[in-house]
Amino acid sequence: MITELAARWGTWRTILGISVAERLVYRGDFIIGTLMRFLPIVTQILLWTAIFDASQQRQLFGYQRNELIAYYLLTMITRAFSSMPGLASGIARSIRDGSVKKFLTQPVDWIGFLFVSRVAHKLVYYAVATLPFVLVFWLCRDFFPPLPDATTWCAFLASLLMSFVLGFFLEATIGMIGFWFLEVSSLLFIYMLFSFFLSGHMFPISMLDGVAVGGGWSVGDLVRGLPLQYLAYFPAAVFLGKIQGAALWQGLLIQAAWTVLFMVLCRIAYNRGVRRYSAYGG
Repeated sequence: MITELAARWGTWRTILGISVAERLVYRGDFIIGTLMRFLPIVTQILLWTAIFDASQQRQLFGYQRNELIAYYLLTMITRAFSSMPGLASGIARSIRDGSVKKFLTQPVDWIGFLFVSRVAHKLVYYAVATLPFVLVFWLCRDFFPPLPDATTWCAFLASLLMSFVLGFFLEATIGMIGFWFLEVSSLLFIYMLFSFFLSGHMFPISMLDGVAVGGGWSVGDLVRGLPLQYLAYFPAAVFLGKIQGAALWQGLLIQAAWTVLFMVLCRIAYNRGVRRYSAYGG
């Protein structure tokens, strides 16, 4: 058993090393693309400043101007953890062109390989982006409230890590639909559109609480029933102290439940898809 575990660990460590090396092949392009993501910060600061000046109010939807700007900066971190660019489309393309069959004939789990590859991607991304993140947060330090306590820090970090796992298995599950449908680009477009708006990346979900849908429910209540909020909104709101006490622990448990659910759904979709796969192409 110990020998087998050591061999497995050696295999995944090798895959991780190769994946990191692949990300560094075009490091110039990778670095420029990473740094360019920081440019919208200026736009967001100017936008929310203009909105508050026009409304002549100190608080909107439970957020002051500085809190909204801090929220947007925090969602940049959460989205950097949870976003999986090209994952679902890459899975569907591998199924369609037959390149997935190499994982069906070799003793390497495809889902595990994809997961380790994404870990490598995030490691390289943060190796490049950590210094710009530190610089940006230092320049924007006046927008942030005092640092939270240790409990909030732990909850924030736990939510960030789960957002990565949830984001991976959610998109991987969507990609596995390629076993049943030849083209899934339209479905991916719909998912990305909903994710962009309903994850809280554009604005806090609490802004939707004022839009009633009947029966005492609001649009915000419905959106909170989706797993998308844990990809951006929830970790940022935890850091800012907008979610505390019993609601905080309940939110972490629900996020963990969504994560486990999509891990299971992804594995089921893969196993059933392989049974019907003809492995043409490649």
